[in-house]
Amino acid sequence: MNHTSAPASSFFLLRWLDAIAEFTGNTTAWLTGIMVIIACIVVGLRHLLGIGSIALQESVTYMHALVFMLGAAYTLKRGGHVRVDIVYRRMSVRKRAWVDVLGSLLFTLPLMIFIGWGSWEFVQESWRINEGSANSGGMGGVYLLKSLLPLMALSVSLQAIAELLRSLLLLMNIIPESEFVAQEESSC
Repeated sequence: MNHTSAPASSFFLLRWLDAIAEFTGNTTAWLTGIMVIIACIVVGLRHLLGIGSIALQESVTYMHALVFMLGAAYTLKRGGHVRVDIVYRRMSVRKRAWVDVLGSLLFTLPLMIFIGWGSWEFVQESWRINEGSANSGGMGGVYLLKSLLPLMALSVSLQAIAELLRSLLLLMNIIPESEFVAQEESSC
């Protein structure tokens, strides 16, 4: 089949969705190093100088949340989420595409809808009261931290749609198996 017959909009959408995950993953990855440095400073200040800083400790929690919540879509794009790879890797490319379609439709998207919908009131209430730290001397903006829940659900949903689209394009013989395999191999 002629693989150039695919609508250009499908490829544009796929590239755009992948780019979002790449951007969020790459921009939050650098926080990991900063988080380690600040955690070491917190421990050093406490054990060597007897100085504690709630705000500094909470900043590590905020960065940790940013890395994991905003990095989840990137991890999905790179094939880093848990699945039974022993079985998956032995399947044909088309069977792997079917697993990805079913996984997106039956597990990832419903879970992200549940998380997004379920966290909405929780986040709204936090914004309404301008929620800050429960600890004296802690960081403000807890409402921003809680906003990562629906934001994570949205970003993972967008990447799940990208994975679903990529798999469907393969199953409809619009993209060649080599492109699907190349995407998987670039993820490893």
